Amino acid sequence: MIRKLAVLLTVTLFVLACASADDPNAKAKKGAGIGAAAGAVAGAVIGNQTGNNRTGAVVGAAAGAAVGAAIGHRMDKQEQELRQIEGVEVTRPSEGQIDVRLTSDILFDTDSAALRTQSRSTLRDLATNIRQYPDDLIDVEGHTDSTGTTSHNQDLSKRRANSVRDFLVDNGVPSRNVTAVGFGETQPKSTNSTPEGRQLNRRVEIHIRANPNAAS
Repeated sequence: MIRKLAVLLTVTLFVLACASADDPNAKAKKGAGIGAAAGAVAGAVIGNQTGNNRTGAVVGAAAGAAVGAAIGHRMDKQEQELRQIEGVEVTRPSEGQIDVRLTSDILFDTDSAALRTQSRSTLRDLATNIRQYPDDLIDVEGHTDSTGTTSHNQDLSKRRANSVRDFLVDNGVPSRNVTAVGFGETQPKSTNSTPEGRQLNRRVEIHIRANPNAAS
């Protein structure tokens, strides 16, 4: 067990130490480190089954690092492309995830789940990007402010999330990879006491997650 942990920590710390804040490949290197850690654990289990713990952990770490680096590079590229699309806010909460936020005021008329004509161009650009990464897992989340009843807001957020999901699928995004859920008013980004805060809370979020089994 000590040898397993030593390999795991050594590989992970080495890769993460190389990923400085100014390094343009920092995300990929961190992804490699995370992959190495996961691979080392898996390799150690395999090694335990085969009777060669050290070799199993080393091989697993190397394979995991390669997978993590591939995911990091792919997500870096996709993030840069998404930032070129007008009308969206792009953030990167983790190495294997990209978040895209669209305000509901841009997408929908008040109390409506029908997509505005002008919003379709933005969503079409998003679909074009996502189609280039067909293994991505897409979560579409609808959110509202607290105006109106809780049940109405829950239903509205779900219908809006479904509208965005259906549009992406109609524009070529694999339906098997896209889920839609409505959260109503339960996850506000800001206060509901001001018009500005309510506007931030009326939104659709698209979470793009890397599929580690497809990092080729």
